[in-house]
This record gives sequence, C-alpha cells and structure tokens, in this order.
Amino acid sequence: MLAASAVKIDPDDPLAGLEVAERPDPQVPDGWVPVRLRAASLNHHDLWSLRGVGLTEDDLPMVLGCDGAGVDPEGNEVIVHAVVGDPDFRGDETLDPRRSLLSERYDGTLADVVVVPRRNLVPKPSALRWEEAACLPTAWLTAYRMLFTQSGVAPGGTVLVQGAGGGVSTALVAIGRAAGYRMWVTGRDEFKRARAVELGADQAFESGARLPERVDAVMETVGAPTWEHSVKALKQGGTIVVSGATGGHQAVTDLRRVFFLQLRVVGSTMGTRDELQHLTRFLGTTGVRPQVDSTFALPDARDAFAKLESGEVFGKVVLTMAAF
Repeated sequence: MLAASAVKIDPDDPLAGLEVAERPDPQVPDGWVPVRLRAASLNHHDLWSLRGVGLTEDDLPMVLGCDGAGVDPEGNEVIVHAVVGDPDFRGDETLDPRRSLLSERYDGTLADVVVVPRRNLVPKPSALRWEEAACLPTAWLTAYRMLFTQSGVAPGGTVLVQGAGGGVSTALVAIGRAAGYRMWVTGRDEFKRARAVELGADQAFESGARLPERVDAVMETVGAPTWEHSVKALKQGGTIVVSGATGGHQAVTDLRRVFFLQLRVVGSTMGTRDELQHLTRFLGTTGVRPQVDSTFALPDARDAFAKLESGEVFGKVVLTMAAF
C-alpha cells in the first residue's frame, strides 16, 4: 500500500522526516477491520508528530493521519473515529487514560488502507462527499464537542473564536452559525477574516482588538498569543474552552479576574464516537459542509504538508486515494 509516514524526527524541519512510499499491507488483529480509504485530511497533529511531539525514534516508521473515510470489508461507506481506547473502558472514551489517536501507537489514515477497531467505524452519510467526510474526525469533531458539550452556552449566545482560517475555527463558525449562535472571530490576516464572515461569522476583528461587548464563551486553540485577550473578552460567568495551543502553551493569567468574575476554563480533547455520529446527523439536517481548502492525491502528500505548514490555508487540506 502507498502511505505517508514519519521516518525521522526533525523538530526544526518536520518535512525532512516525511516519506511517501510503498509499505506492507497492515496486519488485522481480532476485533479490528481494514478500511480502504478514499480520502483523508491533514491536521497540525501530523506536523507535530514529525517534530517528535508524541512520537519517538523508537516508534518509527509511523503512518501519519487521524482523519479518514472509506469502505469497510462489507462494502459499507464509513468514517473512521480516530480515538483508540481500552476495549474494557466504559464511558467517555476521551477520558480513557490509555487512549491514543491514530498515528500515535497505531498506523494512521494517510494510506490506502488503515486498520482500526470495528467499534471505531461510523456510517458515512451518502450526502457527504468523500473529501468532506474525511474532515470530520478531528477538527470538526473537536469543534462540535467544544461548542455543544463543553461551552455551556445556549444558542443565541455570543461565542468568540480565536484565529480565523484553521480547520477547527472554520468548523466552529459553520456549526455555530447553523445552530443559532452569534459567532465572532479574530485573526491577523484580513483575507481570512473576510472569508470567515462569508462562512457565517457575524463579525471578524483583528487579533487582540477591543470588542463591542464581552462574550459568553471563547473557543481557544491558539494559546499563549491570544490567552490574555480571551480572558478579558469574557463576561461574568463566561467560559473559555481550550482544545489546543498552536501558538505556544505557556500562558499567564491574572487569577483575580478568574475568581472575581467566576470565569470557567474548560479543556476539550477530540470527541466521542457518539458525538461523531451526532455531528454527521447535524450536517445532514442543516446542510452545513466542511470548508475544503485544497485537495491533493496521496502521492503528492509532501505538497499537501508544505501547504499546511505554510499557514496559507482556510479550512482543511485533504488527500485523496486512487479509486478501487
């Protein structure tokens, strides 16, 4: 099978460790199934893996990729849930201390074939194109959980999304608008701010700008560069939902503001299989679709990674596999 793999760790030049080459077909353990992939999408998680975050040299080679959609052995069109947990764990699998994501302990989805536990398969709605379905398991599922499970904000509330243009932020805007939230975004890039408004944001502001009013919740994926603004943007009793820190994870907070205004800081990681299934139904009901920035064939995965690393992306970068 053809696969895009991490074969070397390089914190300064992540693409130096990327190899697109033929690899042996994977073995299939009991209770697991092979999925012949039709599309997979990239995430910053893949670049972090190439830098050695979550992977060591002893783990290599490792097929990259968390997101994918394809066909199972029975011919069913499926979406792959990326969270692999302990089969004996009960409850929210994102809280399983032994959980991992595809491409951390087990080969990922940037390949012709991925092998996953059968319970990790979710039916793909026929209305979703392969490229759209492949965007859901990480960025879109993360956004769904942040907004609906973790924020505590009812439709009609005002939600600020820090950073315009990324996979999670575009998903938050599209999902939030469809669900009846007033979505605001910030961003350094004027073009991306304008695109966010086209996507459904009510207003877009420069990073760090003074807002017209305080908000009910902030969706935070940037981290240190936007953290102080996120805290100051909240109204009394508001919530920051944190699912990433792409700009840096060392942030300073004036705790007096947190306790005096009774602010909440809530962590959020990925989502459950049930939430992924609810997300697919939500898209079917609302007609919302993922924003696909660009599509590359799997043999051109290096170009796709270079596009993602450049930051010149609005939405998701997707790889497609040869028809079978």
